[in-house]
Amino acid sequence: MFFILASTLGILTIPSHALGLLALLGALLLMTRFRIAGRRILIFCLVVFVACGVAPVGGLLLYIVESRLPEWTDKGSPPPDGIIVLGGAGAERLAAVPALARRFPNARVVFTGGNASLFGGPSEASYAVPLLESFGIPRERIVAEDRSRNTRENAAFAAELLKPTPAQRWILVTSAVHMPRSVGAFRKAGFSVEAYPVDWKSDRRGPSWRWLVPSLSLPGSWMNIDAAAKEMIGLAAYWLAGYTSDLFPGPVNPGAAGPDGKRP
Repeated sequence: MFFILASTLGILTIPSHALGLLALLGALLLMTRFRIAGRRILIFCLVVFVACGVAPVGGLLLYIVESRLPEWTDKGSPPPDGIIVLGGAGAERLAAVPALARRFPNARVVFTGGNASLFGGPSEASYAVPLLESFGIPRERIVAEDRSRNTRENAAFAAELLKPTPAQRWILVTSAVHMPRSVGAFRKAGFSVEAYPVDWKSDRRGPSWRWLVPSLSLPGSWMNIDAAAKEMIGLAAYWLAGYTSDLFPGPVNPGAAGPDGKRP
């Protein structure tokens, strides 16, 4: 049920879509006796579209989400036992794998991704595995999970397939904006992973005077707003549904409780 609702009603949680539908309502009202209300709605939509597009709203929201988990560093620790790549939009996720696979030749390479369409079809894994092999990764190193349709299922099915132990190290590769929700879902599944964010959209250096310069690309700004809002709403929905360990998962503190509620 959650998957169906997310696939159908989720479009309304994207700010630009909601604003567009509101503008359409205003345009329709212009042809009725409520044309004054329609005109006001259209003016409101125009003001919001321009103001949010010009201001650094998208960049700030993206930075808040993407900077929640730091970039991965080895820090001289033992090599990881596996590299998990989440399916979904973003070729950068797969593009990061060859270098990691060469750097850690004994690590398993795991791709988790089924088909997120309501109507079914080939899984993402069926395309990803041949691509990983074309990178020079032997088939025996590759583990494919092809049933998952969303992030929660990525985590649950990967944990079921891999059966990780507390002593193992697993790197999780996904887009930076998607990382907090992904890490939260894996922690909820009892799977401890280390974040390896890719495909950064915000300025990793953080807020600066450059953010005060008005944006000249309204579509680009709104793409950032939509991407950040989608993840924020997704985090809230996952938390309410009990699919994530925290409302806004961040780095694990040494004394914090683990996914099983116990402290190390």
